Parts: sequence; C-alpha cells; structure tokens
Amino acid sequence: MVDALMVGGFVACLFAAALTVPAGFGLATMTTPIFLLWFEPHHAIAGVAIVHGAHNAMKSSLLREHIDKEALRRFGWALLLGALIGALLQSVIPSAPLLLLVGLALIILPVLKVSESWSSIRLPEAEDRLGGFGSGFLGGLTGHQGALRAMFLKQRLPDKADYAATAAILALVVDATRIPIYIWHDASVLTTETGLLLSFVVAALIGAQLGRLWLEKWKSDDIQKGIMVGLVISGILYVREALIELSLT
Repeated sequence: MVDALMVGGFVACLFAAALTVPAGFGLATMTTPIFLLWFEPHHAIAGVAIVHGAHNAMKSSLLREHIDKEALRRFGWALLLGALIGALLQSVIPSAPLLLLVGLALIILPVLKVSESWSSIRLPEAEDRLGGFGSGFLGGLTGHQGALRAMFLKQRLPDKADYAATAAILALVVDATRIPIYIWHDASVLTTETGLLLSFVVAALIGAQLGRLWLEKWKSDDIQKGIMVGLVISGILYVREALIELSLT
C-alpha cells in the first residue's frame, strides 16, 4: 500500500531532480536524507546512485547539443579513476564512519564553494585533473560529487545550458563507474524496497524534464545558494548521528 511517507518522498525527489538541472549539482545531497528513511547508509548511497544515474542520463540526452567536449577531455580519466577508487572503498567502510564522511563532505564542500565566490579565484585549467579526481572520488565514496566539480567547471562554462549539460555527462561517468561496483558488492539494494526505488527513478526522470523548462527561467545562482544551505544543515545532522552511533560502539 502506498502511504503518505512514500508519496512525500516521491514528490521531494521529483522537485529535487528539477532544481538540480539549473543548479548543476545537489540531487544526491537532497535525496540521501530521503533514502535514509528506508535504507541503511550503504544501501542509501547505492540507491541514490541509481536514481542519480537515471537523472543524469536523461539530462545528458535532453541537453546533448550543449555538452562541452573540451571539458570532458580535461576531466576525463581522472574523474573515472577517482570514482573507481572511491566506490571500492565505499564497500569496505562501516556505516557510521561512512555517514560521518558524508556529513563532513556536506559541510566542507559548500564552504569551499562560498570561499571561491568571495575570492573570485580562477582555478588554473591544469588543475582540472585534480578537480576531476576529487569529484570522482567523493562521488564514488559518498555520492556527493557535484559541489567540488562545480568549483572547477562553473567558471569554464558561464552559459547555463552548457554548464548543466556538461555537469550531467561528467556525473553520468561517475555513476556508470560506481553503480556496478556497488551492486557487485551487495545487490540487495535492488530487492529491498524495489517499488520505492523504481518510483524514485521515475520521479528523477520527470524532474529532469521539468528542470529543463526551469533552466532559462530560474537563476541558477539562487538555486545553488539554497542547495548550499541544505548541504550544511544535512551535513551537521549526519555528523551528529554518526558521532552518536560511534559513541555507542
């Protein structure tokens, strides 16, 4: 039976997917708390990855003419390598430390993003490999890859459509790398709450279509600021929960 909590989760996932099209990141951040209502941390990260992958595949298809091939070349192999290493480590780290890592990432990455806007520092293009590796590693480990990638990518691609399209295809590279590793380690995420997982995938696909309509109408900077606040609040809650769990062990 479909209950109010599941309906609320579906609606929240749909709007999160729509908001993150112009923002270029944030879907994993906003949907991880939703998944944690039903799944333990490892399964939550794997489930979010599946939804995230479907969403990025849809965005990449809808905006394919805006993908910047030069950005793909610059991030390329470093992004993939980082995702591979991060995903392999994710499968061996216990739940509480993993939740702590997620929380710290959600707090630190927005601070880095905000400090970048204060200083107006343009990161040299040679550092894109570092950004690609770091983004891929965090994506594989915790699922939260977008904020770090945005620091390197946003200044290269001021056009909103180019940025959204390229961010989507880069995220899809990470998703395509990490999802098979997650499932190889533990495929039960596909059989636990299968209907719920499928409904969130549908919500993400619908949200991508809606977000495309919002892309030219909404200011991506305003959306990004709202997501940053949500990142920090979620991170603080995750760190608190992880520390409580660690103190009991």
